[in-house]
Amino acid sequence: MRVHAIFPQTEIGNDPQDIARYARAVEDLRYDGIVAYDHVLGAHPDRGGGWTGPYTHETSFHEPFVLFGFLAALTERVQLSTGILILPQRQTALVAKQAAALDVLSGGRLRLGVGIGWNTVEYEALGMEFGNRARRLEEQMALLRRLWTEEVVTFDGKWDHVDRAGLRPLPVQRPIPLWIGADFEKAIRRAARLADGWFAQIRPDAAGRGDVERFREWVLEAGRDPATVGIEGRIPARTGPAKWAEDIAAFTELGFTDIEFNTMGAKFRSVEEHIDALGRFRELL
Repeated sequence: MRVHAIFPQTEIGNDPQDIARYARAVEDLRYDGIVAYDHVLGAHPDRGGGWTGPYTHETSFHEPFVLFGFLAALTERVQLSTGILILPQRQTALVAKQAAALDVLSGGRLRLGVGIGWNTVEYEALGMEFGNRARRLEEQMALLRRLWTEEVVTFDGKWDHVDRAGLRPLPVQRPIPLWIGADFEKAIRRAARLADGWFAQIRPDAAGRGDVERFREWVLEAGRDPATVGIEGRIPARTGPAKWAEDIAAFTELGFTDIEFNTMGAKFRSVEEHIDALGRFRELL
């Protein structure tokens, strides 16, 4: 399995030296990649209509494309993955351009994980409709792949329209790997039909095994080979080394292609503590 470090978005702070030290440590520890979450806006809890989301206006999030542009210059080998980017709240052609530029400047190290999100406040502020986001995502994925592989594209979709235009430069990877983050059946089925891989927010237990078996069945139903579609699991640092080892073995037995190690939520108080946990986890592998 490939192993990725989840960038501690909400805990690392805003000092570029801390962020640089973290990225270099991930590469020095021989991790295969860095995964970063995406949120453009956080809502104030006292806003009209209330707020029940896990993040607020006080929660820090570094914008993934900008962050990865910075990290690409600091690293040489690690893959840079959005896990996930909320695609339907963004303009498709602009995402295609940003992703292609990042892939070029990083030497072909981008993996674009996408999803539909849940934060209505972001959609409203960015001028995008929330209710059709799942259908729009499917159209966007098709257009992204064409823009990344064809010099001139004509595309006439329901939401996106391109008339004989293209990106320059095209990305190193043609196309850039497109993964989907999904928790519910419809979204997981979408990943099985369309994605290069699935960010699976499941535990490696009996219920998780059933989810994986169904996912692979849906991949087959879509006329695809399950061996060509990645599955990435997540291990939280807060559970401790004994549980880490148990989860590594379980994900391996389930045939996962990738795992993530998440150091957020473990009450670490410094970048050094995050890096120390990354080192201890890497030793188990």
